[in-house]
Amino acid sequence: MPFAYYKRLKPAQKRIYEKSNSISSLKLPASEIFDPVLQAIQTNLAKGVREGTEDEVQRFMAYLCQTFKIPSVKVRVLEQRPSKNWGELHGLYQAHPQGRWFLITVWMRTAKRIQVVAFKTFLRTILHEFLHHLDYTYFKWGNSFHTEGFYQRETSLFKQLVRELP
Repeated sequence: MPFAYYKRLKPAQKRIYEKSNSISSLKLPASEIFDPVLQAIQTNLAKGVREGTEDEVQRFMAYLCQTFKIPSVKVRVLEQRPSKNWGELHGLYQAHPQGRWFLITVWMRTAKRIQVVAFKTFLRTILHEFLHHLDYTYFKWGNSFHTEGFYQRETSLFKQLVRELP
């Protein structure tokens, strides 16, 4: 069942949407190789250390990009989430139109209480933004839509990565 915005898409966008929706999982070979970097992210995040968290998330993204053989993406981890009347922004993916650079920005603290985000929530945000990067660079779709398949791929990666993490 497509999301409501599907009706407003152009035919070419609907084809991309349908392709995205049809892929429900991604396989990570030897997901245990990610354990040390995930634990380092978790430790730095729990301590509220922005720079250390950013360094480890950058290392994690480098591993993911190498795994899928796609261009690297720069990561910025910022402190407090921006918020307006529309809600809070958890993460943001940006790509240069000619593919000259790719940037993921995530925030490590909530907007209102300025509390450090829970590790698993933070990891899901990172994976969510990485999937946008994957849609553009691996699948080469030219658009990245929030489809049921997109969210299923996010969950697929998440479950492979947190299988035994606390």
